[in-house]
Amino acid sequence: MTIIKQNALKNIHLTCLPAKLHNRPEKIPEAVRKKIHAAREKYSKILVLYGDCGTSGMLDTVLQEEQVERIPGPHCYAFFSGQERFTQLMDDDPTKFFLTDFLARHFDTLIVAGFGLERSPQMKELLFGNYRSVVYLAQTRNEELMRYAERAAQRLQLPLEVIDTGYGELEQFLNSKT
Repeated sequence: MTIIKQNALKNIHLTCLPAKLHNRPEKIPEAVRKKIHAAREKYSKILVLYGDCGTSGMLDTVLQEEQVERIPGPHCYAFFSGQERFTQLMDDDPTKFFLTDFLARHFDTLIVAGFGLERSPQMKELLFGNYRSVVYLAQTRNEELMRYAERAAQRLQLPLEVIDTGYGELEQFLNSKT
């Protein structure tokens, strides 16, 4: 995950988990726990910038046990766009497939290869057949990322909508904790 402006990070050390864990959310909680344990002696404050991301509350159980706070929300789409705005987007049309800057850039690796769409093209219809559009929640306005988002929408054969979100509630959360 790419996080906000450099000057806002001067006192923050960012440690990431492999993005492919989103395809196996049951592995997220213990992976986060390992990162927390590795960071405990080095840092005075640990924050988790991860939504629930399909863990069905298991991540929150680990964080409660470890006494670590995370950004509120079910996933990064909600905290980048703002939870109220995301809820409204879904209420308006629940058939949207969302992209972030990271997912746009790594769509082929995480989605195409991650779900084996090249090997099994019929999987595209099974996985994405109910989506009616791709919504790119752009944290940064960047021509290269826009091309990646356009390519992802083309691969799914869906229209693309772009919403400039900035870092939304992620930036607010970090600013309130640092």
